[in-house]
Amino acid sequence: MKKKFKMQNLDCAHCAAKMEEGIKKIQGVHDASVNFMTQKLVIEADDDHMDDIIKEAVKVCAKIEPDCEILI
Repeated sequence: MKKKFKMQNLDCAHCAAKMEEGIKKIQGVHDASVNFMTQKLVIEADDDHMDDIIKEAVKVCAKIEPDCEILI
């Protein structure tokens, strides 16, 4: 399953790359991309664990850039 999310207050392209790397390491994630220019996050992962993966992705993003929000 592929889900797309809008991001808010993503201020740094380097931070976006670090977020993408961190999200890809979450168990069950097949692929992830964070686009700094469009402020979008795309996660491709197992349907069964998507809710848990989203929660972990929010934590990863908050660690890297605390002001950034994933609009769910």
